Amino acid sequence: MKLVLCVAAALIDPDNRVLIQKRPPNKPFAGFWEFPGGKIEAGETPEQALVRELDEELGLLTIEKALFPLSFISYTRSDEHVLIPLFGIRNWTNQPVPKIGQELAWVRPNRIGDYPLLESNRAVLSTLIQLI
Repeated sequence: MKLVLCVAAALIDPDNRVLIQKRPPNKPFAGFWEFPGGKIEAGETPEQALVRELDEELGLLTIEKALFPLSFISYTRSDEHVLIPLFGIRNWTNQPVPKIGQELAWVRPNRIGDYPLLESNRAVLSTLIQLI
């Protein structure tokens, strides 16, 4: 079975809301909501990958030291297993801008479940609610 390594972020604003994004029509699982992030490229640490992904997807500038571990997502689909460390982040530069055609929403952690969230992302909601 192939192992796929990804990374995701719970961006937390001063009002303790979390940013989620809706997958655009041209992506797999279009229309579902998720935490920002993406695949870890060869030679990258999870933190380096997340800093890169936040810039590419949202135009956010941050540093690895601003990230803190929250939880992880682990699931199997067809012939691969996906592992996603979920980091929290409270400090970044710029306002999030949807750079890949996604829709953005700032949501209270206990309300994220009201959105059609990717099933894999649902697994960390209780942890997120307890921590924020």
